[in-house]
Amino acid sequence: MTRAINKNNLLETQAWKLLENSIIYYHGKPIGTVAAHDPESNALNYDQCFLRDFVPSALVFLMHGKTEIVRNFLIETLKLQSHEKQIDCFEPGAGLMPASFKVVCSGNEEFLIADFGEQAIARVPPVDSCMWWILLLRAYEKATGDLALARQPNFQEGIKLILDLCLVHRFSMYPTMLVPDGAFMIDRRMGVYEHPLEIQVLFYASLRAASELLLPDGNGDRYLRNVAQRLGTLKYHIRNYYWLDLKRLREIYRYKGDEFGKEVANKFNIYSQSIPGWLTEWLPENGGYLAGNLGPGRMDFRFFALGNLMAIISSLASEEESQSIMNLFAQRWEDLIGYMPVKICFPALEGLEWQIVTGCDPKNIPWSYHNGGNWPVLLWLFAAAAQKTGRIELAQEAIAIAESRLFQDQFPEYYDGNNGRLIGKEARIYQTWSIAGLLAAKQLLANPDSLELISFAEGLEGPGCSI
Repeated sequence: MTRAINKNNLLETQAWKLLENSIIYYHGKPIGTVAAHDPESNALNYDQCFLRDFVPSALVFLMHGKTEIVRNFLIETLKLQSHEKQIDCFEPGAGLMPASFKVVCSGNEEFLIADFGEQAIARVPPVDSCMWWILLLRAYEKATGDLALARQPNFQEGIKLILDLCLVHRFSMYPTMLVPDGAFMIDRRMGVYEHPLEIQVLFYASLRAASELLLPDGNGDRYLRNVAQRLGTLKYHIRNYYWLDLKRLREIYRYKGDEFGKEVANKFNIYSQSIPGWLTEWLPENGGYLAGNLGPGRMDFRFFALGNLMAIISSLASEEESQSIMNLFAQRWEDLIGYMPVKICFPALEGLEWQIVTGCDPKNIPWSYHNGGNWPVLLWLFAAAAQKTGRIELAQEAIAIAESRLFQDQFPEYYDGNNGRLIGKEARIYQTWSIAGLLAAKQLLANPDSLELISFAEGLEGPGCSI
């Protein structure tokens, strides 16, 4: 027993050293972490700090009292926030946070260069960066008790710019956010355009965080009212229309199409023929999940892990729904956890569907990368969701699986195959968020109070409304 404990301590020390080696410094101060330290691959943009990638690293630092790097990150990325009026002609809109940044040296000078998507593959701006930034600001405040930072005028203005970007008037009857393909963690064409679950959940969580961080003075009370109104309608919309279990599936199967008026069952005109063949047998009796996307005449029945896990953590999913999602993981363990937690989406797009939806993307081949790959970074979200639902045994088993492979495999970015048995075909090794994902997951179990940094209690939003 002692030998096993010593081995785990040595492995954790090794992971910490890898994480510390990934730190980026700016004017002598820690400011973030590089995406990967793969000595064998072309760096591309993996030598930059991505806002979404830094989140698990930041949480690890906060959990261990190393708060300076997170504070510096929040201050410097706020300075990078766009103040342009609109997203147009490769110019980022006001409130947009960059996808990534890097430190550039010129003579004796150091400065930061940000990428808002204008250099990214397919030139898609990151919709999720600003939401992760708000969540990280809240986590920093909870970890440190430093209330002054978020209350500085520039931080209050930064939050409001993000809300202006997210709550903008638009051609839509839905409370959800309309976004293009490739605008979040799945940053390549995967048919996730329109109203993808991950963005809606992050949107909800960031609104919850903003409601805690914003001051009511000046025009703050107007923003708080708008946030409260959207929170109620968004929660109602997601819980009622995105939810899938056998009861709900039976309702969709018997839907009538082309109904008109307010009081209709099939509000989105979903046709029962669109239910995929795999789903009926795959859904367990006591399991369910939030669908990947929903729009006019369209429901994406794929299971997306990050959106569902974050829905549990943020209390967007009800307690009953949260337990059903964890039941799904427990009963479809081989599909969703397999040999390396956690599968990003299930099932993979294959054949003609893969060709049409991904544009024959050679990186998102079936059961690879975003198209059904297994991502170790999602382990921290799984551990947090398990902690919140009281399903600790699931997190313990997932962490044990990850530990058995990650160190010897040198912390790959992702794994391939139906069950995550192969190191990703083009995966970088020593991927920082794979390292941080394991450390954060272990700390969440070792110190359950750490969950407060990222989780929300059942909301006190006003009643939602139907469309």
